[in-house]
Amino acid sequence: MRRWQQIHTGEGRVVLISGEPGIGKSRLVRALQDRLADGAVLSFYCSPIYQDTSLFPVITQLERIAGFRRDDTPEERLTKLETLVHPSIGEEAVALLASLMPVAGGKRYPLPDLSPQRRREKTLEAVLAHLTAVASKQPVLAVFEDAHWMDPTTLELLDSVVDRVRGLPVLLLVTHRPEFAPPWGSHPHATTLVLNRLGNREVTAIADYVTEKRLPREFHDQIIGLSDGVPLFVEELVKTLLESGLLLELDGEYRLHGPVGPLAIPNTLQALLTARLDRLGPAKEVAQIGGALGREFSYEVMRAVADWLPEQRLQEALQSLVRSELVYCRGRPPDAVYLFKHALLQDAARETLLRSGRRELHARIVAVLQQRFPEIADQQPELLAHHCTEAGLVAEAVAYWGRAGRRSADRSAMAEAAAQYQKGLDQLALLPDTSERRRREFEFHAALGAALTIVKGYAAPETGQAYTRARELWEELGSPSEVSEVRFGELHYHQLRGELALSLRLAEDLLRLSIQRQDSGGIVLGHGSCGGNLFYMGRFARSRSHLEKALPLYNPTSHRSLVDQVGLHPQVRWQAQLGLALFSLGYSDQAVALINAATAEARRLGHLPTLALTLGWSTLLWLIGEDAHLSEAGNELAAVATERGFPQWRGFGTIYHGWARVKNGDVAEGISLLRSGSTAFRTTGAQVWVPHNIALLARACELGGQIDEALTLLDEALEIVAKTGERWFAAELNRQKGQLLLRLGHPETAEELCRKAQDIAVEQDAKLWELRTVVSLARLRRDQSRRAEASDLLARAYGWFTEGFDTPDLKEAKALLDELTA
Repeated sequence: MRRWQQIHTGEGRVVLISGEPGIGKSRLVRALQDRLADGAVLSFYCSPIYQDTSLFPVITQLERIAGFRRDDTPEERLTKLETLVHPSIGEEAVALLASLMPVAGGKRYPLPDLSPQRRREKTLEAVLAHLTAVASKQPVLAVFEDAHWMDPTTLELLDSVVDRVRGLPVLLLVTHRPEFAPPWGSHPHATTLVLNRLGNREVTAIADYVTEKRLPREFHDQIIGLSDGVPLFVEELVKTLLESGLLLELDGEYRLHGPVGPLAIPNTLQALLTARLDRLGPAKEVAQIGGALGREFSYEVMRAVADWLPEQRLQEALQSLVRSELVYCRGRPPDAVYLFKHALLQDAARETLLRSGRRELHARIVAVLQQRFPEIADQQPELLAHHCTEAGLVAEAVAYWGRAGRRSADRSAMAEAAAQYQKGLDQLALLPDTSERRRREFEFHAALGAALTIVKGYAAPETGQAYTRARELWEELGSPSEVSEVRFGELHYHQLRGELALSLRLAEDLLRLSIQRQDSGGIVLGHGSCGGNLFYMGRFARSRSHLEKALPLYNPTSHRSLVDQVGLHPQVRWQAQLGLALFSLGYSDQAVALINAATAEARRLGHLPTLALTLGWSTLLWLIGEDAHLSEAGNELAAVATERGFPQWRGFGTIYHGWARVKNGDVAEGISLLRSGSTAFRTTGAQVWVPHNIALLARACELGGQIDEALTLLDEALEIVAKTGERWFAAELNRQKGQLLLRLGHPETAEELCRKAQDIAVEQDAKLWELRTVVSLARLRRDQSRRAEASDLLARAYGWFTEGFDTPDLKEAKALLDELTA
């Protein structure tokens, strides 16, 4: 209540309520709602059935508040939605909210033509805009119950809500079990309440409150002993006692009917709830059906499933459940909706059925939903998948899990999609091993791999396993059409893990196979993948050739499906990679233009995985003196990757945030960030970029006076280069080590390493790296009184360049050349 009073000043608050099942989280929320004299209440309920359904709590809340009825026409639904939402959120936001439920916006609210990822982002913005608009009219209590069952997209939304409410008159309440670790507890406007088990006095008080009269002491002692301080257990124990016949009401209080011994009451909460259900008589059957339907169920669906019961008997049974406070009711039949008081009650009701009876009931629910409620089957395939799984209808479960996964992927809810595809694979494993089963398994593994590239990262073992299994199935089956994206996913997995020779071989196979099949999308992916691998291997000219072939072949219209299949916009990726190749080859102006254009295009498209990639690669522009861009891009990358859960790019962003701190003079903090970022990056399984990242840390250690540590780090980086063949930065690693040894008084070894760096750069035609090594060698020659030799060496290297004269490298080279020729 103190937090509620505080929000009236316009400063939002967050309260996190943690506790085990039955401890009173939901009861506390209801008590607060009962005490509020003003404000709007927005309630969002999470469910274990829908924990892989994107934005399920938000969708059901909007439908509930809007008052949707099953027999509403699309026009009536749209009108109700218009009435619900604030006009200030804009027509595009209304269209996006309508598409969630779904409600056809029609000509009034046409759905914008956006990529799935951008549509997802704009939809989350629309939900936030709706919350902001509601809060502009009155204080708001927003409750998210059972966050431990929250789907990943709603969790992402909640991240934004927590930040947004700081400046709004909103009290955000989040209830969860202890196993859920909310990331918002450290926010200054957040409070965490941990509900512990009750003491003896509180147990006695609850018992007397439930009975409205004081119980005999003998019962108090046994209730205290049995309940173990769990409020729900206390309530259910007292209700069982009242039904036991051991108490006699006399003169306004309860007295013993006779001597009392140990109570014959189940000694666990689950067993006690089951016993209470057993005493319901005819209502028990209805409770069992409700338990199978879910924590919340409508009268309409219940009536259709239990059609063998006379309607009057059904309504009497439901009223009995309500009177016994096992379920709550909202509305009146036929529009009534029922909610089990607690998830434990729903579990108990479902578990009282024998396994065979439970399977038959779920099968009946499937049939009823398919025949009588086709819109549910269409809009909530994961619900049908759940019931089919419980019913043992394996083939149908596979089909519905596949539909659910595709629906989530279409909304860019990739974490939900990955979970649904995995559940489909679990069901597929129960079917006989036939060619049809293997074909479906191939499709599921291919789709799972694409989802995992975003959720876990390309180099994660789970991603590799999915793509490897998909490729094995492809080889067994022949030639499914999805071969190009599967090959791309597998080769990219090996690429990020530093297995570059294998990755290049797979890329060349993909290109050759795609040309044979005249698969234009596969040709684009093949050229681009070859170019990417060749860049990492230091073969910059060949990399450039492949990338310059890939870019003009890409057609945004005919190849749009590639974005979903590979998780990134290919043309933006290849454009940025071409920029990296060009700056290594010495064309820094062209490189900057390409990488900046790629980043701008990623922003325009609103595709965050692609934006994360371009931001990550754009940070490399510090190598040609773009230090201001380094700090800006590094900070943005860290923010985007953290907010959206991109583990690989989150590590990369932390590395460059740390390097920016080093460049700004905060060496100690920079080293700490470089170490933590490198650890996070490598935890994803990635090995590519690791030598470069280690070199940054080594340079930071050198600036901090830790020369021995810097040398050790460079030796580690060179060992990785020798192991993986990632040679794009090999010349710089040798040059950097040479410069360190020169500082330690070993000029001969330093010269040897610089010559090695020069040989590598010449072999790679890497004019930027060659120029750097030549500058280092020229300084050595100068200091050895070999100025003419130094001048000739530097003049040849500098004279090649036709652009980039404003970069620090060329300015430094020109200044040294002028000094040597003066």
